[in-house]
This record gives sequence, structure tokens and C-alpha cells, in this order.
Amino acid sequence: MNKRHFIQTAAALATLVTMGAAQAQTPVKFQLDWRFEGPAALFLQPAAKGYFKAAGLDVTIDSGNGSGGTVTRVASGTYDMGFADMAALMEFHANNPDAPNKPVAVMMVYNNTPAAVLALKKSGIAKPADLSGKKLGAPVFDAGRKGFPIFQKANSVSNVAWTSMDPPLRETMLVRGDIDAITGFSFTSLLNLEARGVKAEDVVILPYADHGVKLYGNAIIASPKMIAENPAAVKAFLTAFAKGAKDVMANPAASIESVKARDGIINVPLETRRLQLAIDAVVASPDARKEGFGQIVPGRLALMASQVSDAYGTKTRVDPAKIWNGSMLPTAADLNVLPPAKK
Repeated sequence: MNKRHFIQTAAALATLVTMGAAQAQTPVKFQLDWRFEGPAALFLQPAAKGYFKAAGLDVTIDSGNGSGGTVTRVASGTYDMGFADMAALMEFHANNPDAPNKPVAVMMVYNNTPAAVLALKKSGIAKPADLSGKKLGAPVFDAGRKGFPIFQKANSVSNVAWTSMDPPLRETMLVRGDIDAITGFSFTSLLNLEARGVKAEDVVILPYADHGVKLYGNAIIASPKMIAENPAAVKAFLTAFAKGAKDVMANPAASIESVKARDGIINVPLETRRLQLAIDAVVASPDARKEGFGQIVPGRLALMASQVSDAYGTKTRVDPAKIWNGSMLPTAADLNVLPPAKK
């Protein structure tokens, strides 16, 4: 082999190695908190647009059946990352102090909890104080119900009786008059009530965030194993996610196509509304604009940890320092994703 041939062969091999490295995708198994509904576009859009793949990641996104399940599955190693309510994450930490692989939050998405109390105007309930002595209903695992003691204390509500039911019956029982009010995610329960023939103007919504309860909502969580072994992959995921989230907030209607691609029977206008309601209420909320998308304020997180410890009656106190790891967040420029504030 002459020198020139050797150099050409070496160069070709180097190119093949480089191409192979570029094509080697880090697999990431990700679980959502719930079904493929409007807000899932925040994750499905960057996948559909190829942002994760361009970041060197092979991301699989599965639907979920509640934040508690998502936290448990990331803890078990079934999933590498997920989307879950911060209160559910705190509860897992405090009730499983010896668990070897407790997930941590790495990026805030719902800066405020979507939890709210909803009632029909004809009930006479117009403000939190009107809930005293009333009958409330929600599934036992509902985030709003579990966090209600915090809402109750902030608003001096007393003597509330609870009725439990499966999720599909919650709004039905309210419409039938079996209960006076319900707790649930504002953007989900409102649309569920409309689907049962109730007009939006006939619904009273008391968002926790507007009534003295500054709990954080859903965050992206990751397993400590993945953080320790491949923090670059976590950061790449968060950066690609932020890019996709910016697209979603700029054009929610277009991004619903990514949800329809995963669940062909969704009601597109309904899920577009659900996504817009979620963006307005918890993603691009006044608190999110003040604190910055993706970020947390340590003092606020510490207060939430204390409130969750009390309200949920956890085995040990929640340690806020063990819940959050912001070291892999994208740059400030990459986190500049919120749409202009509505006037």
C-alpha cells in the first residue's frame, strides 16, 4: 500500500467512525403523567420535529395514568425520565426514605399547580369561604384533594365532607347535584363539565394558585442513575424539549397534530383548547414569567416541602434539597420560550 492510498483509507475510516458516532443515539424512555391530551404536545412536538434526534437522543414517549405511577416507574428504572407533579415526587421521597433510586426534578414546566375547586354557579359557591360545610368530591389520589388541607388553611375553610369516586364520575356527580364542588385540574375538569352540557359561564373555578396556594405543578423528573451516568443526555433532552415547547406556545393549534399522530381519535378542537388553557394557567403564568421558565425559587420550594409534609402526612419530612437538581438546565437563551404576555 503506497502512502497516498494509506492516507485515503485512514481518512475514509475516520469518516465512518465519525458518522457512526453521530448516528449513535442515546436511548431515553420517557413517561408522561397522563393520556395523550393537549398538554402532551409539549413533549410530542419536539419528538415529531426531530429535535430529540438532532440532540443525539432516541426518545420513546409513553402515556401515563397519574403522577404517582410515573414517579414510581422512574424510581424502579422502568423509565429514565418522566413528567410528574412535584407534590407526588415529594410524597414518594418522604414515604420511601430508603429507596435507592429516588427521582429528582430537573426542570419546572407547570410553574403553578393546575389544582382548583370547581362548582356550579347555581350552588351559590362563589369564593373559598362558601365551601365551609359543603360536600366535596374527588378520587382519593387527586392532587387537588390531597393538597386541599393547604387550600383549606389558606382560606379558613371548615367542616368539609368528602365523597370518593372513580375519575370518570367526578364531573357527572357534580352535574347531578350529588356533591357541591369538586377538586381537579382546572383545564381538565372545565372541559369535562362542558362535555356534560354545562356552559363555561355557569362554572365557578377557584384555582389554588389564585387563592394563596403557591404549590409548584408538574416538572420533568429524571432517575439519579441517568443523572450520574449521562448528565449530558439529560441536558440535551431539556434543551430539545425547550425548543419544542417554544414552538408549541407560539402555535398551539398546529402542535396538536403531534398529539393526533399518537392518538388518532382525539377531539382536535377540544384538545387545542385544553392545551391553550394549560399554557395560560400554569405554563406561562405570572409566576412563571417572574421566576423564569424551567426554574424554581428555593424559598418557595422549601415552603411547598413543608406544606406537603403536613397535608400528606408523610412518614418523614420532605427535604427540598433532595428534590431538585437544576444543574442540567439549558442556557437562559434556550429557556426564553414563553409567549408574549396577553394584554
